[in-house]
Amino acid sequence: MIEANGVTLCTDSYGDPADAPVLLIMGTGASMLWWPDDFCRRLAQGGRFVIRYDHRDTGRSSTYPPGNPGYTGGALVADAVGVLEAYELEAAHLVGVSAGGAIAQLAALDHPGRVLSLVLISTSPAVAIGRELPSPTEHFGQFFSDAGAVDWSDAEAVIDYRARYALMLAGDQHPLGEGAVRELVRRDVERARDLAAARNHDLLADDGRDHGPLSSIEVRTLVIHGTADPMFPLEHGQALVEEIPGARLLALDGAGHGVGPVGWEPIAQAILEHTATKTGIERRP
Repeated sequence: MIEANGVTLCTDSYGDPADAPVLLIMGTGASMLWWPDDFCRRLAQGGRFVIRYDHRDTGRSSTYPPGNPGYTGGALVADAVGVLEAYELEAAHLVGVSAGGAIAQLAALDHPGRVLSLVLISTSPAVAIGRELPSPTEHFGQFFSDAGAVDWSDAEAVIDYRARYALMLAGDQHPLGEGAVRELVRRDVERARDLAAARNHDLLADDGRDHGPLSSIEVRTLVIHGTADPMFPLEHGQALVEEIPGARLLALDGAGHGVGPVGWEPIAQAILEHTATKTGIERRP
């Protein structure tokens, strides 16, 4: 447990602190458990010092009253930097999935000296790029709208909804095993301080600051995106590659959204290859 920006954050680490540091940043309303344990061990075995953490309002970290978060999206960016400070790290390779990818982008824009490189998974540009990108699929929209009908005081109802949601996100060609998903969701629900607080992330306003264009990001960037992502169709990942100079795209054929409890090996391998650099900031050529 660490203190950062006036809140308590639950963190976890794998590997040797002397190795190149990798900070894993999860998405909206998701605790660090959605970075699978074996995935973290694989990165550590590859010679990385891996840190994951619960965002505020998720897992064992500080929570706010449901429906009244009292902070903006900028606080989540500050929390990522706060984790680095607590571990006495000047900078780290940032790996973000979904909204965590947006947090990583903003950290690179606002705190460039803290970011060694970026890996952006299943995410979208965090700042305006002057054009519209495809909306989520109709199937995704229906699932998201159904969240309002879930009784968040009923743990079993929440487990059922979140498991079905995760399976939907995974993509038809790379389905996650239902048993593995339900086990993960149950672990997540049982350790949460307040199940309903995680929905506060859906209410966060922008902090209103000008972060600058994505073209000003100077660190080496890898974009990993599933071709069957129902939340952010592939065009979102392609837009990141077009906007961030020198960025590379790894398109995973048939894969959906996020990093699930199985099928993560290609992502782990890509991260190890991308972060196989000196510990200094790796700016694009």
